[in-house]
Amino acid sequence: MQLHIIARGKIGRSPENDLVARYMQRISWPTKLTELPESGGKFPPEKEKPFRTVMLDEKGKQLPSTEFASTLGKWRDDGIRETRFLIGAADGFGDEERANADLLLAFGKATWPHLMARAMLAEQLYRATSILANHPYHREG
Repeated sequence: MQLHIIARGKIGRSPENDLVARYMQRISWPTKLTELPESGGKFPPEKEKPFRTVMLDEKGKQLPSTEFASTLGKWRDDGIRETRFLIGAADGFGDEERANADLLLAFGKATWPHLMARAMLAEQLYRATSILANHPYHREG
């Protein structure tokens, strides 16, 4: 299953970009990163292959890493070919957009800068795929 991060805003040359790149390179599953302008620009069109949509949103669920991994593993095992992880602009997503998501995901109750959220998402994707591969990166206490 391809893991596709679709984010508003350009990350450019920055420490956050380096961190995102580091984790994306470590993920053993196919990955893709699409950047959109802060406003305008459309999310990639829906293709015929089955996919799921995850929106990073302050109103989302706070999932433990193991539960996040389990969700991705189930989707993969159910034949989902791509999971899209959407990171919105500064104003986030509207109610209609949220209603169309398969999962709303939050990284805690705090509001995070978009560049940090992108880096945190890349790390969680690496962690989730490591958990599913029984790799020792994720250690439970």
